[in-house]
Amino acid sequence: MYRGNWFSWGLTALSLAFICFAAPSAKDAQKAGGSNSNGWRLVEPVRYKNLSVFPIVGSKPVDTANFATLDEGLSAGQVVISESGTEMIRRSRDGRPVAIPEQRGASVNQLVLINRGSKPLLLLAGELVSGGKQDRIISKDRIVPPGGAPLPLDVFCVEAGRWTGGAQFSASKLMVHPSVREQAAIDQKQDKVWQAVQNGSTASAAATGLPGQPSQSVEITAGALSQVITTEAPTRSYEKIYKSAKVGVPVDTFAEEVQKRLDRAIGKLKGEYVVGVVVAYGGEVAWSDIFASPALFERYWPKLLRSYVVEALTRPKSSEQPSLDDAREFLKPLTGHESVETEPAIYSLREVTEGKYVEVQLEALRPVDITLHVLKVHRTS
Repeated sequence: MYRGNWFSWGLTALSLAFICFAAPSAKDAQKAGGSNSNGWRLVEPVRYKNLSVFPIVGSKPVDTANFATLDEGLSAGQVVISESGTEMIRRSRDGRPVAIPEQRGASVNQLVLINRGSKPLLLLAGELVSGGKQDRIISKDRIVPPGGAPLPLDVFCVEAGRWTGGAQFSASKLMVHPSVREQAAIDQKQDKVWQAVQNGSTASAAATGLPGQPSQSVEITAGALSQVITTEAPTRSYEKIYKSAKVGVPVDTFAEEVQKRLDRAIGKLKGEYVVGVVVAYGGEVAWSDIFASPALFERYWPKLLRSYVVEALTRPKSSEQPSLDDAREFLKPLTGHESVETEPAIYSLREVTEGKYVEVQLEALRPVDITLHVLKVHRTS
């Protein structure tokens, strides 16, 4: 679906209109490869049905090859994720036997992770791992250093109803859609995560087709999701729900069309590189994911695109379309309540809340000081 030659294609001055991207701060912009004057820019959106995708481009890519992604680590066997309380011995990167700390038993909201690779491991909120006793999603952005002790990993379940199976997890190569991801990354409440999985979108009761609420035109309704859960995915497995023929075909078709349009638009770029996107549904600018480098964005893009499409299909159809000015306004720095979580010499996670908007910045402190990922959300709940 995704073609990696995006980042070598050229931009003509007459084909796309630019506006300056308002970086979270001058320091962060410089660390992520740009600044207000010569770094990130927002270009004209690609639109399809009720989805608008605004590419964010930069001219000075940074090297992020020193970081591994979750899917890469699990697929290569360099990252091991197990149920907590599992009685087994793991081996660290240097081959030493390491016992997983003894616990009373498996926990819905905590797993155990070992990074035995040679690179720091980047985890993003909403990434799905499948297997174990239930499928889970990562609860927050963070970095796991290589060769460390087994790490208690906070997660949320997206498969209510199953508590059987093996102890191991594998890469699903899926990111849950924004309504679910928001509940994990910001609200941090298991019941809200389950509710978002079952209803599709938390944007509005009408949009999800909840009982007693007026129905709006959506392509994947809460009723359709409920039927799939009843007949094909009784344990509410996120992966099975959206691979169902009743749900998955519209997702795939929608994503393929967005990809084609994006390929054509970005094919006109010259000397600029995609580092992120701003996403809108109907007239609402709702979400953005921005990375430190085009290479890092490219590694996440296939599953990010699918997640945005799932959200679009569960929201009402709309003829409204946001402008470049609307997207630029969305990216303005927030000035509200700030909280910071730090793992010394590893990473810093900064969250700023202002009204219905939340911005989360993940900064790596080692091996280089760089802002790896910036997430911004217009909250729906």
